[in-house]
Amino acid sequence: MAYLPLIAVRQPKPYDLVDDPIEICGVSNVFEATLHVRVRDQNGEEVIQKFFTAGGSTVWANFHLELPLTKLPKTAFGSIEVFEISANDGTEVNKVVIPVIFGRVLVNPYHGFSLYTVKRGDTLSAIAKDLYGNSALFPRIFEANRDQLTRPEQIFPGQVLRVPQ
Repeated sequence: MAYLPLIAVRQPKPYDLVDDPIEICGVSNVFEATLHVRVRDQNGEEVIQKFFTAGGSTVWANFHLELPLTKLPKTAFGSIEVFEISANDGTEVNKVVIPVIFGRVLVNPYHGFSLYTVKRGDTLSAIAKDLYGNSALFPRIFEANRDQLTRPEQIFPGQVLRVPQ
């Protein structure tokens, strides 16, 4: 028997750069449930929380939600949580947590990102100097690629980096 998750978030994907408003979509295997969505920064501070009704008369129901940020997160890295509240004891159940990067924290206003393929001899500082005109802005590129970078000085030729615009 195949396992069907009760909540499956399809967008954003883990470590996506998200904009404002944050768009969330997915499917749920629930019948007319109230789902909750919460956005937190890396420090765990809540940025926004809302609830919405998902489900219907079929086994799977699509959902789509836009979350305008009521305040700017304090960190570039954060998470989106989608969950139900248990009718039995009020706990959060069936929770799905998606790590994300807030584009507007890196560049405000945020207009998406371009892709840059690292060449031999490149550094994040040199890339920032070339693309932003200021080598000191390299942390933008580093934070936008935290899913593949652990230290700013460890990039390699052929690596494809997201450059916030």
